[in-house]
Amino acid sequence: MQIGLVGLGRMGANMVRRLQKDGHTCAVFDLNADNVKKMAAEGSTGASSLEDLVQKLAKPRAVWVMVPAGKATESTVQTLAAAMESGDTIIDGGNSFYKDDIRRAAEFKKRGINYVDAGTSGGVWGIERGYCLMVGADPEVFKRIEPIFKTLAPGIGKIERTPGFDKIDSTAEQGYLRTGPPGSGHFVKMIHNGIEYGLMQAYGEGLDVLVHKNSTDLPENERFDLNVRDIVELWRRGSVVGSWLLDLTSMALVENPDLSNYTGSVEDSGEGRWTINAAIEEAVPVEVLASALFTRFRSRREHTFTEKVLSAMRFKFGGHKESGSAG
Repeated sequence: MQIGLVGLGRMGANMVRRLQKDGHTCAVFDLNADNVKKMAAEGSTGASSLEDLVQKLAKPRAVWVMVPAGKATESTVQTLAAAMESGDTIIDGGNSFYKDDIRRAAEFKKRGINYVDAGTSGGVWGIERGYCLMVGADPEVFKRIEPIFKTLAPGIGKIERTPGFDKIDSTAEQGYLRTGPPGSGHFVKMIHNGIEYGLMQAYGEGLDVLVHKNSTDLPENERFDLNVRDIVELWRRGSVVGSWLLDLTSMALVENPDLSNYTGSVEDSGEGRWTINAAIEEAVPVEVLASALFTRFRSRREHTFTEKVLSAMRFKFGGHKESGSAG
């Protein structure tokens, strides 16, 4: 099917490539005209503005937005909605706050415009691995644009199937899922990112303990000079703590065993904060997730090997550079 895509950054451009490889046609727009030219050279239809993008799409239109959450997304979706007609669909694939999605969906529905929020996980590796998609949409809208989700998602792939799940009527094992009405997709993605903070924190702290086992503060016969690079690779092979995050950590350690190319200053996207706020609203205790968020705050003042591990993982899965780094 045909789709428009706004935002040709780390993920957006690769999403276009994955879609076009599977036979979909894409019209694209980015504030950086060079990005548009680059994708046009790869077969996309370039647009000079959001309004021009809308005009280049056949009705009923569908436009996927991949721009930073907040003012950039708000401005983009409002401009698109003003140029669209009844029956058209806006898909926000960024990391918007779910309550903003609920507000926009209600607002646009009055004009007959469909609003879909698609929590998207996969980072810079998505073009090869596919993207895990958590979609908030009305059922009939989801069904119409489902071919897009099916292409972007990883499919079953080589992941071992969960026993009995083949008898369940769900798209989950394909890597995409309608989670509920608009707003639910980004809510699920928000919690996903909160959990991600906790997992990364656990890895970072554990490796920090390994690194410091040769401390002179310990009795000499209790000191071990442990090869953390090799231990992480070992854990990838059959261990219960194996994961993609551990795979990425192993890659970073092979490149630089002491991670000296990272300062350890770890940013947060905002979703960790939103997760904690949601937990407070629901009176749900989330000690690990809260601790992981506060550690990121601390990392901007003092750095340990834990924070270097976190920073390395963020760079590996999403291309996130440290605050103040060049490039």
